[in-house]
Amino acid sequence: MADGIQRHTIFQNSLMTALLDGIYDGELTIGDILAKGNFGLGTFDALDGEMLILDGVCHQLTSDGKARVADLEQRTPFTVVTNFVPRLSADAPRGMVRADLSKFIDEMEPSANYFHAVRITGRFSEVVVRTVTKQEKPYPPMSEAVDEDAEHRFTDVEGVIGGFRTPAYAKGIGVPGCHVHFVDDARTSGGHVLDYTVDEAVIELCPGTDMELHLPVTAEFQAGRLSPEDLDEQLHTTEVKG
Repeated sequence: MADGIQRHTIFQNSLMTALLDGIYDGELTIGDILAKGNFGLGTFDALDGEMLILDGVCHQLTSDGKARVADLEQRTPFTVVTNFVPRLSADAPRGMVRADLSKFIDEMEPSANYFHAVRITGRFSEVVVRTVTKQEKPYPPMSEAVDEDAEHRFTDVEGVIGGFRTPAYAKGIGVPGCHVHFVDDARTSGGHVLDYTVDEAVIELCPGTDMELHLPVTAEFQAGRLSPEDLDEQLHTTEVKG
């Protein structure tokens, strides 16, 4: 087995392009998702906040910057989860911002051709997040929905930044590059990460070689336009916001 890579499965519910197309109601419940993994991220029906799953607990990060434990009966239109095994770890260099730490993590990865679950735990001098706002039907495409996003800035905060690093070849299935959410240690606030500055933190990586992809059989998904010509632009607008 080359370079010690071990088989590890990541489960994904629906597609990023379905979310971009305004398909915000899902088939699977949080209970269904937690049966597939103890770590991950996603969103909730009607885009009612961001999701971060840590240690088998699903946190709902709402547009007011707050966090709460989600109900098992809530549904999700897009989720990525795995059972996190920290196979690689390193101390994050103090003072690094997101763009620089991303390059640092690139060097940690055994190969850029696999998916990686990433967890960064510790203290941050600053974390900047935004959170989607619950939508009403008929749902707008996500590029319009994020116009209402609330941005929040946390300073000198301890917590966890968690999510997935996705190869560019899977663009549209997932979010290419690094897609991460944040929740503080008190589990009372968080959101979709735009930027951060490390104070003292540990990076853990879990390489994923296998993808289990669950596509919805809903009427909305079947009728969805899932190959937009402006995919790069939509991903930049909705995920990077800068």
